[in-house]
Amino acid sequence: MRYSLVIFDCDGVLIDSEILSAEATAHMLTDLGVPMTAERCMSLFLGMTQADMESTIEREFALRLAPDFAQRTTALLMQSYRDRLRAIDGVRELLERLPVPFCVASNSPPAKLGLGLSLTDLFESFYPHIYCSKLVERGKPAPDLFLYAAGQLGVAPAQTIVVEDSVAGVTAAKAAGMTALGFTGGLHSGPASAERLRAAGADHIAETMDEVRVLLGLDD
Repeated sequence: MRYSLVIFDCDGVLIDSEILSAEATAHMLTDLGVPMTAERCMSLFLGMTQADMESTIEREFALRLAPDFAQRTTALLMQSYRDRLRAIDGVRELLERLPVPFCVASNSPPAKLGLGLSLTDLFESFYPHIYCSKLVERGKPAPDLFLYAAGQLGVAPAQTIVVEDSVAGVTAAKAAGMTALGFTGGLHSGPASAERLRAAGADHIAETMDEVRVLLGLDD
């Protein structure tokens, strides 16, 4: 294997959570008088930090969000997590076979990131190498978070591969000088997902964790 580090995004790569997040946001916006679907939310906000999403909402829909918008949206999402959240098929088996260090780097807030990994029994697989955008000045699509994660593990960007499901994440990986593997196996991914990720610069596309395994050279 020519990579010395694998960085995984969390939502939509390790856990099948993007559709749940989009449903919670769509519900909140509809209540505020902006009719919204989960599909529309994903097309607008997928991969953004909470702060960037709120800025986009206020700008695009001429809304002034209440200070507790994030808190109330998160409370709604947490219940969905407890009821419906699942790990992506095959991810545990992949992690068990990886012969190089790996970590998770996500734009999600710390509490959401930790809960998602815990509910799917993935937290201990990654601890302590769990990184969120609160640790850096700029979240994805800036490269800061991926560069921070690679620095923590002492691996050069050129020897790092990032598994991402969003345009923001792929853009960040390429800006960091890393190989980007676009993942389209989450419930939120549609027929155009691979095309969008390729257009953002993804070097490879995988629809399943088995395909990720092969692309990482673990096909024996």
